[in-house]
Amino acid sequence: MTDVIDAPVAGTPLSKEEEEEERAADQTDDVEDSLKSEPSAEAAGEVSSDPSKYRYIKGDLFTSEIYKVEIQNLPKFIGFNDLKKFLAKHGVNSHKIKLFSKQTFSFVTFKNEEERDKAMKMVHGMQWKGQVLSVKLAKPKADPILRKRRQEEGDGAGGQPPSKRQEVDEEQQPFSVQIANVVTPLWNVAYEEQLRRKEKEVEGVLQRLAKEIGSTNKAMLPWLFAQKGKYNRMCCPLEAIRPSPSQTEYRNKCEFLISMGANGEDKTIGFRLGKYKGGSCAVVGPAETMHVSAEAKRVVSEFQKFIRTTPYSVYSPETYEGHWKQLTVRTTRTKQAMAMVFFNPQKLEEEELSALKSSLGKYFTEGEGKDSGVTSLYFVREGQRTSPNPEDLPCELVAGEGHIYEELLGLKFRISPHSFFQVNTGAAELLYSAVGEWALLNQESTVLDVCCGTGTIGISLAKRVKKVIGIELCQEAVEDAKVNAKLNGLSNIEFHCGKAEDVFLNVLNAVVSPNITAIVDPPRAGLHSKVILAIRRAEHLKRLVYVACNAKAAMNNFVDLCRAPSNRVRGAPFRPVKAMAVDLFPQTMHVEMLLLLERVDYSSKETSDKQKDSTTTETH
Repeated sequence: MTDVIDAPVAGTPLSKEEEEEERAADQTDDVEDSLKSEPSAEAAGEVSSDPSKYRYIKGDLFTSEIYKVEIQNLPKFIGFNDLKKFLAKHGVNSHKIKLFSKQTFSFVTFKNEEERDKAMKMVHGMQWKGQVLSVKLAKPKADPILRKRRQEEGDGAGGQPPSKRQEVDEEQQPFSVQIANVVTPLWNVAYEEQLRRKEKEVEGVLQRLAKEIGSTNKAMLPWLFAQKGKYNRMCCPLEAIRPSPSQTEYRNKCEFLISMGANGEDKTIGFRLGKYKGGSCAVVGPAETMHVSAEAKRVVSEFQKFIRTTPYSVYSPETYEGHWKQLTVRTTRTKQAMAMVFFNPQKLEEEELSALKSSLGKYFTEGEGKDSGVTSLYFVREGQRTSPNPEDLPCELVAGEGHIYEELLGLKFRISPHSFFQVNTGAAELLYSAVGEWALLNQESTVLDVCCGTGTIGISLAKRVKKVIGIELCQEAVEDAKVNAKLNGLSNIEFHCGKAEDVFLNVLNAVVSPNITAIVDPPRAGLHSKVILAIRRAEHLKRLVYVACNAKAAMNNFVDLCRAPSNRVRGAPFRPVKAMAVDLFPQTMHVEMLLLLERVDYSSKETSDKQKDSTTTETH
């Protein structure tokens, strides 16, 4: 994934779920999140006399705020997606976009100086909808935690008194309640009510999709009118939500920050009480959280004991000093556990680092941590990061096996440190079973598994079809997928590594089967528009099962699959057949949505004429 938008999206090749309700995100992402919510320092009238508020850009972690521009004189009434498509159309590879539509300007950040300078040359002076655009360098946003501290100091010196909202005594609640409200916000809502709310959420998505299809494909209006009348203004029937088999301790992957504890204890591993942009760095341990497994809690406990025996401090996002930063724990039904500890070496000598890694390995193989259940232990250097992708960080195995293995639907899967695997294994079985049911497969079918991760969906379907072709960005995941195919005795499956938008068209063109079904399970931002356009052009592809971990963010994909043909979107459209929610994330509002789409048959002359009448040239 290349862009991060204002709605929660899965970011970069961090792999999808990914991290559906991960609250202990990397500090870089926290800073990045905080930078897109308000105008820059310059736009907000902040003075640059306090350089400490901008010191994070000189730190050793990647931040696209270094490469930030302001685009001015934008057309009125454009939306985020209009701007995103406009930039992509002209070859501008943005990292993040923040649009201030009322002020007709936007901030755009880039991954490096080359991309930023290319964008400035390309866009400056360009005309768009009658407006001549101008581009200039923009200042980075002030560090939110330092900004908040300055505000608090001002309040203490006779500034504005705290608001009533600030006076609400949430802070008087036990830490267990405070952290539950952050990581499992529906913890005190009956599960039946949670399911009802999630189903209602998906219902709203389908009602909105009905409106979007009606406005982008007039030929579908008669069909759409009938659908909305039968299905409560939705574009297709919504099947009953499938609940998670486990409502507690269901997560097989968690990311924990290492920081000062909210109770004042140093070197604490847990979840952050608030967001960095809210001025909070304190964490609370997971001992009383309901979604973390007992196995993961045991690993956290032993790691905390170990780091407290070392002389190294926790990493501070305020001063950019310190070492211990993050712990990622993955567990499986097979009672294996992988732990990845993120450590910033600062200026430590290699000999000292080697000694630390050696003592870490011994602690978990011979010392007190040997009964923690850790079977795979990695040491990750956080040092200099020139990329936002965590896969680019040096990752060293210090104890145990290089992988862990999970069982799902009677199959065995190998998992590497950076590979994607659904965080709720039991619910993932329900999800993949439903995908298999809806795909209507037979021994002549070819399945295209797009964004396949470790190959779970394709492998689970392989014995029922002629061939499975998987496409995945993460190299580690592709290697796992190939191993997983062999582990399960499958020879009719192949995997291709690369961005879906770069690989998909060639793979699709090479398939000669008349019976093709595509299954897409993309990151939260959805599929790249190039993939959608390729799907539309491949008219021998008649059926598509879309697995959306954020249906609202995927709305553009749904609309483009269904919109009328045009100069930009060629090939007969799809239309939604049915949808269903599967609860992979109990105690939160997150939910997976399945949407089955089938190609519209425009073989009849009457329908074809209607479609031609509704076809218009796309202008965005």
